[in-house]
Amino acid sequence: MNSKAFISEVIGTFALTFIGAGTAAVSDNVVATALACGLVVLTFAFAYGHHSGAHINPAVTFGLWVAGEIEFGKTIVYWIAQGLGGVIGGALLFFVLGGAESGLGATVLADNVLPTQGLVLEAVLTFLFVNTIMNTAVSRKVGNLAPIAIGLTFAFCVLMGGPLTGASLNPARTLGPAIFSGTMDLFWLYVVGTFIGAAIAGLLYRGFLKDD
Repeated sequence: MNSKAFISEVIGTFALTFIGAGTAAVSDNVVATALACGLVVLTFAFAYGHHSGAHINPAVTFGLWVAGEIEFGKTIVYWIAQGLGGVIGGALLFFVLGGAESGLGATVLADNVLPTQGLVLEAVLTFLFVNTIMNTAVSRKVGNLAPIAIGLTFAFCVLMGGPLTGASLNPARTLGPAIFSGTMDLFWLYVVGTFIGAAIAGLLYRGFLKDD
């Protein structure tokens, strides 16, 4: 993994955290949050796809590893870059919003959502997201249109899941705001759930949907 790819993953994950979580922090409008998240994913897929693939998400990288599309050593380096981007995003939100009173857009469960329900929802939404990535960007079947499909998928997942779990689909995006808002108690859920969904998408692509 070269330095351009590493920096691309840091900046892309930072942007998703800072803009996506930031929009959730300053607005109660799930449509605004979904639009912000979807546009960040779409834009950075175009901007950095040629450098790193623009994973900007540890679950996406894990799904690609399960699918046999990336080596494990490279996967670890991607995770480091993505985690760094998420933490920087959370730290800068803490600074510009004057503390954690806004919640920093942290992904937390709604009062009526049990941890098991939240885990399943994060798994399902991440599956849909990573499945789109596999069958557009990885398969190269739609050419330069892949970022549009990927960004739109992320947006509709946030529209549905935002009011219930915060619709993380991304442990790094959850990590930064969780650290600086003191909401790390259920961080495991956003790792386990998203990795399960990504693994299923990776296995489905590798075993059935990938063209020989």
